[in-house]
Amino acid sequence: MTTAPVAGVEPADPAERGGTRVDGVEVLGALSPSRVGDFLNCPLLYRFRTIDRLPEPASPAAVRGTVVHRVLEQLFDLPAAERTPERADRMLAPAWEELQEIEPAVTEMFAKDGPEITAWLASCHDTLAKYFDLEDPTRLEPAERELYVETLTDSKLLLRGVIDRVDIAPDGAIRVVDYKSGASPHEMFEGKALFQLKFYALVLWRMRGVVPKMLQLVYLGNSEVLRYEPDERDLLATERKVLAVWDAIRAATERREFEARKGAGCTWCAHQAICPAYGGTPPPYPVEQPVTEQPVTVQAASPALPE
Repeated sequence: MTTAPVAGVEPADPAERGGTRVDGVEVLGALSPSRVGDFLNCPLLYRFRTIDRLPEPASPAAVRGTVVHRVLEQLFDLPAAERTPERADRMLAPAWEELQEIEPAVTEMFAKDGPEITAWLASCHDTLAKYFDLEDPTRLEPAERELYVETLTDSKLLLRGVIDRVDIAPDGAIRVVDYKSGASPHEMFEGKALFQLKFYALVLWRMRGVVPKMLQLVYLGNSEVLRYEPDERDLLATERKVLAVWDAIRAATERREFEARKGAGCTWCAHQAICPAYGGTPPPYPVEQPVTEQPVTVQAASPALPE
């Protein structure tokens, strides 16, 4: 589940936090599904998050997704028989406390012990409860959780991401699963929603030589599951799209011109005050910009690869 940054810190997505295992390899840059989505939705947002690296405040919806996601990850640490709704419900408070220790800024969303935090915690419980309407975790044994994946394209672009869950059937068939705390999209937007999982499937295919059999989006907001069976043609098309986006990013970086593009995401964008589409002025373009033309050598522990 790729979520928005949850605190007033550098807006790294899960792939960035996971770092990279590429060692001693020259790459031109890196992209995750989140960064591709940013650029497609609004090139200026991509600049703010990736080049300017502007902080973004916590939002209750994003933090709810993070907490629920953490419980679902930890749920599979338990013996199968103990993966019950009641046990998961008891795991929410510790997951919330853990996040506050990691990201203290999230506590600023609510007044201490006020009605807002009470209502928000209740919404976390409601969201988590819906998971058990969609899957029976006592019958599942995921092969991987929070799996960091990466691959290099022929053009030396690093594709990377973090997959919520990977299931492998006895016959070797792979299912890629992503949890979403919100509601499922309208049918006309399903393709956009599936892009993230097609990206992951592409990377897994390049890493393991096997096209995942099933892509599955689990929407907890309205208790729906979106499933899709990809093939090689799908994944090659996804790769072409990603490479085209990278070419556009490089061109925008060379010109230092990132278009502000109005859309539905503007409603909750943290940067409206400095967006020219709303009468604002972006900060000066950073002197040190991410490398696009010149290759960089990625070390194993480096999380600072430009995206």
